[in-house]
Amino acid sequence: MINRRIILAGAAALAFSATAASAQDWKTKYPELTFAVVPAENASGVTERWTPFVAYLAKELGVKVTLRIANDYAAVIEGQRAGNIHIASYGSASFARARLTGVKTDAFANDINSDGSTGYYSVFFVKASSPYKSIDQLKGKNLGLVDPNSTSGNNVPRFELDKMGISDADSYFGKVVFTGSHENAMLALSQGTVEIAANQWTNDDDSTLVQMLHKGMLKNADGTPMKKEDFRIIHKSAPIMNGPYAYNSGLPEDLKAAIAKAFFDSPTKDKAAFERLSDGQKKAFNPATTKDWDGTIDLIKFVDNLRKKKAS
Repeated sequence: MINRRIILAGAAALAFSATAASAQDWKTKYPELTFAVVPAENASGVTERWTPFVAYLAKELGVKVTLRIANDYAAVIEGQRAGNIHIASYGSASFARARLTGVKTDAFANDINSDGSTGYYSVFFVKASSPYKSIDQLKGKNLGLVDPNSTSGNNVPRFELDKMGISDADSYFGKVVFTGSHENAMLALSQGTVEIAANQWTNDDDSTLVQMLHKGMLKNADGTPMKKEDFRIIHKSAPIMNGPYAYNSGLPEDLKAAIAKAFFDSPTKDKAAFERLSDGQKKAFNPATTKDWDGTIDLIKFVDNLRKKKAS
C-alpha cells in the first residue's frame, strides 16, 4: 500500500537526484574555475594569503579552482569580460568600472570587518617626522597613488582633492606616481620617493600599513623597524563600501549559489584558511548585490569628467 511517507520519500529522492544531476552538468562544463585577485602586496604575499582559501573553495565546489594574481584591476576587468575569469575580488571603483564598460559580472559578497562594519576609508598618509599637517602644505611635493582603477588609491583621493579645490592633482603636486599596489605606495612614502601617499584604512588595527608593519616591510634609514607612530593621516574620506567578490553573470545559477555558499560558510568550515586570508582582520563575508555599488558608478563618472576637462 502506497502511503504519504513513501510518496514524500520518493519526491525527496527525485529532488536530490535532480540537484545532483544539475551540479554534475555545471561541473562538466566548468571543470576548472579561475579566481582572480589584484595584489595589494607583493605577489608571494598574495599567494600565501589566498592559496589556502582557494584550496578550500576547490574542495567545497568539487572542481579545480586556480588562483590568478592579476597585474592590475584592468586585467581583472578584461579577464571577466572575456570569460577567462569566473570569480574576482574587486575594489569598489574597479567593479563600477567593469559594469560601466559592459562587463557581465554580479556581486555576491564583500568583507565584514572585525568591528562588524562593511566599509573603509581612503586616507592620505605622510611620515610623522615630516612638517606636513594638511594637503595645502604639500603643493609641489610628490604624491604616491596606487592604480588608475583603485578606489582608495586613486578615484576617491582625486574626488577628495577636488572638494578641496584641487581639480588637477598632476599640476598641484610636483609629481603624481602610480606605484602599482597599496604596499608600494607605502614603501614609496617610507623611502622618501613621495612625501604623501594615498591608501586604504579601516581602523588603527586594519590597514595596509598595519599588515606591512606586521611583516617587517617598513624600515627606517638605519634599518630599524618602523611603527604606526611613524606615519600620520592628514586627511580621511567619507566611508567607502568594501569592494565586492563577483562572479560572471553567465555562470549557471546553481554554480553561483554554490560559490556564494562556500564563501559564507568558510569562517566556520575552514577557519584557518579564512583567518589567513584576512590576517584576522575580518569577521565574515557579507551577502551583497550588484546594486550596492550603483553609487560608485557616479564616482567613476566624476573622475572621468576630471580627466576629460584636463585633456580639453
